[in-house]
Amino acid sequence: MGGYSAFVWPAYGVVALVMVGFWLAAWRDLRRHRDELAALEAAGLGRRRPAPDTAPNSAPRNTGEARP
Repeated sequence: MGGYSAFVWPAYGVVALVMVGFWLAAWRDLRRHRDELAALEAAGLGRRRPAPDTAPNSAPRNTGEARP
């Protein structure tokens, strides 16, 4: 590596540690949100409003297609 290996390999190590840290943070947040969702569902709390695709009496979406 032309004498730069003392800088390159530690940089790879730092990047690997940061990537592992990001993965651990995402995994922890996933578990926390999953547990929070399970607690809300167990408490019987549903959605505050229907999902957009299942909303009753909703107007049709404009797809940009010309009507015959």
